[in-house]
Amino acid sequence: MFNTASSAPVTTPSSGARKARLTSNQRPKWLVPAVGVASIVVGAALSALVGFNVALWAVFAAVLFLVAATLAVSLVEGPRNGADSLVTYLVYTAFVLAVVPLISVIWTVLANGLPGLNANLLLTSMNGVTGATDNAAVSGEAPVLGGAYHAIVGTVSITFWATLMSVPIGLLTAIYLVEYSKGAWLGRSITFFVDVMTGIPSIVAGLFAAALFGLLFGPSTRFGFVAAVALTVLMIPTVVKNTEEMLKIVPNELREASYALGVRKWRTITKVVIPTAISGIASGVTLAIARVIGETAPLLVTAGFATSINWNSFSGWMTTLPTYIYYQILTPTSPTNPDPSLQRAWAAALILIVIVMLLNLIARLVARAFAPKTAGR
Repeated sequence: MFNTASSAPVTTPSSGARKARLTSNQRPKWLVPAVGVASIVVGAALSALVGFNVALWAVFAAVLFLVAATLAVSLVEGPRNGADSLVTYLVYTAFVLAVVPLISVIWTVLANGLPGLNANLLLTSMNGVTGATDNAAVSGEAPVLGGAYHAIVGTVSITFWATLMSVPIGLLTAIYLVEYSKGAWLGRSITFFVDVMTGIPSIVAGLFAAALFGLLFGPSTRFGFVAAVALTVLMIPTVVKNTEEMLKIVPNELREASYALGVRKWRTITKVVIPTAISGIASGVTLAIARVIGETAPLLVTAGFATSINWNSFSGWMTTLPTYIYYQILTPTSPTNPDPSLQRAWAAALILIVIVMLLNLIARLVARAFAPKTAGR
């Protein structure tokens, strides 16, 4: 006899059911963006309650997004994915909080500096500009006269001499510490003093340079090169530390391969080690320049302050952009009408930022030109 009992039909789940099982306990794509938009709106409302401010708005929105997005993901996907999202969104929040001050500074300087940035500011000095000149400008009888040309010349000149002295010294010191010292007492001593010099207040460097040249050329000796020496004291530790770290990350296999070919050590350093680390070294030099180009206190006691152009760094007082900004704000040309002086100060601050950006660009180009060529280049 044949078994006439029919087996139960096999049912296959539909594609919609399979998709539903695969996407269960997963947050929808719109959830996190929606939380972000809500955080921005609520952050704006909270900022308005305490006095609206863009930076405060960004802080409120970032913190709200961190808390709300983590809770939302935890409720949908469970505490494990919620903890993972907490770390992820914490990184995003930290990035936002770090970028907000930078954007705020750039925006403030642009908003206040662009109105005063013109040919007169770039091509003239403060020689002959008096309070009557600014009073006439405020009353509309004349344009705002007086510029920062002499300060730009002083900044470039003093920074050039400081870089010319500090970069070779810092580079050679770092080479000795990495390639030659081998942990000897001299190397340890140099490292200790470099670390100490890193934390020296800038005014101490200025007083050191002023005292040194005061002993050599008499008291109250002030000219551009004295300021360059003061900035050199501040630049050398930065150059040494950055160059040392860049040289340490060069693989020892490159050195050993060069030695195996019979290349001498000094040539290995100049042809293999330094070209490999040149990109980081150039960035370190740029950081050192940016570290000192905005210094004010050491320049006041070493270079003085002048209202006219001085091209000679070895004679006469010189003005730099930081000291120019300082005097324009602290002692306006017209105490009763300080607006023209404030306009010049903001424009000079913008010029200083542009100079630092140009130096950074030049360092990148130099590093790219001297970097070792690879097969893909």
